Amino acid sequence: MSAQTAEPRTVTAPTTKATDVSSLILLAVLLAAGFILNLTVGNALGIVGIKPQFIIASYALAILLKRSSLGQAALFGVISAAIIQLTTSIPGLNFLTEVVAALVMAAIAKRQIKVGGRNVTPLVAAFVTTLVSGALFAVLGTLIMGAALPTVVVKLPIVLGTAAFNAVVVQALYLPLSKVLQK
Repeated sequence: MSAQTAEPRTVTAPTTKATDVSSLILLAVLLAAGFILNLTVGNALGIVGIKPQFIIASYALAILLKRSSLGQAALFGVISAAIIQLTTSIPGLNFLTEVVAALVMAAIAKRQIKVGGRNVTPLVAAFVTTLVSGALFAVLGTLIMGAALPTVVVKLPIVLGTAAFNAVVVQALYLPLSKVLQK
């Protein structure tokens, strides 16, 4: 009998953008900051009628900064919705609203929207993303709670104010964070 030397077998799992560790770490850091800001600044500003959703701003930034695919954006939406479950008024609903909003974010982020030569993609994308998330939550939440659908109109100023606030936050943070990540 001859002795055969077996080479160790190596299996390499394909890395996709959806499982990119650096993207998940970025999302985790942004979500942690967003969660703390929601509990502190968000609740404080809630008394003036604007309830910033820093979790939405967090995944919006992660999608913008990583130029996420639709699959990765959907994953970011699911992870974000899981975090939101700790504070939501209607458990489970955010799994739908945040995935849809994250997909909208990824679709808009692929475009370059410029006004006067200045890139306003973060501003526009975050506004639309927060508007989609908030409007879906307002409409579906109203239906789930058994209220009349026209009562959604009362919630629209809060949704619009939140969308405007998030848009400004994301626009303001996008450039400095993108510079940090390029180093």
